[in-house]
Amino acid sequence: MNVFLTGATGFVGSALLARYLADGFAVRALVRQRSNSLPVELDQVVGDLSDLARLEGDPSALLRDDIQRALRGVDVLVHLAARAHIMRDEADDPLTEYRKVNRDATLALARLAAQAGVKRFVFLSSIGVNGNQTVKPFTELNAAHPHDAYSLSKYEAEQGLLAIARETGIEVVIIRPPLVYGANAPGNFGSLVKWVKKGVPLPLGAVHNKRSMVALDNLVDFIALCTDRNRSPKAANEVFLISDGVDVSTTELLRKVAKACGVKSRLLPVPVGLMWFTAKLLGKGAIADRLFGSLQVDSSKARDLLGWRPVVTMDEALERMQLDKGRL
Repeated sequence: MNVFLTGATGFVGSALLARYLADGFAVRALVRQRSNSLPVELDQVVGDLSDLARLEGDPSALLRDDIQRALRGVDVLVHLAARAHIMRDEADDPLTEYRKVNRDATLALARLAAQAGVKRFVFLSSIGVNGNQTVKPFTELNAAHPHDAYSLSKYEAEQGLLAIARETGIEVVIIRPPLVYGANAPGNFGSLVKWVKKGVPLPLGAVHNKRSMVALDNLVDFIALCTDRNRSPKAANEVFLISDGVDVSTTELLRKVAKACGVKSRLLPVPVGLMWFTAKLLGKGAIADRLFGSLQVDSSKARDLLGWRPVVTMDEALERMQLDKGRL
């Protein structure tokens, strides 16, 4: 199978690339700059997605020409690259910047894929399209409620992709994961793991929320399933929420991390209400929402429609992180 991959050097993309190569797929990848660290058998196309967005409609654009050539003979395009959450965004208009990459470039790429005869376009979206907190688990049937510029740009990309699928016949598969964790995970999860390993006391010993998460190995396995059209014909033009299937509180998660790392958890039972109030005063409300709020997803559609099952449990995934000490 021939696959075109974006985001191949990222947290999810590098793991997915290794899976594709192990499965014997021929992979071409769009990268910002040529890298000697990538496997030699990888065919690299150099370019920036933001340029693709600006150049849409210009048939003489070099990047579009390069991508058009690279897409010849490709069966499936898997699009992971995105402008992700930026903690200190200095853009004058963040929404415009998110849309440029996450919506406009995505749709330009999908049109090029359809024109080249690519059969399927797999898009990694975000659970943020559904919202940032739950009373009961999100499902694919819930109305979209994007809560920030990032999730709005992802939702608009989803809507554009489904329209392109109707117009051209290319299959679209949309995946909305919650927090993805694994060795060398970026963001808040990676920071929490480092603090736990160092034995830093954390005021998170009395948090009783429920959070869905997905291990990197599980997400990669699901994307790989959706990449193989023979194994997942029913995935065409569907949206999937994906998770490990077991929800934990922030307190439970940190205890599991400590156990996997072989250290004693040092969690102080500070009242959540006090921490939430303080975080809001300090302008850290978004971080507080992720630490103290609940966000659950129901991934039964992936199981029922595609027969998918997680390949690792949360405990197994955390233990694997500890075994790979060079990356954790």
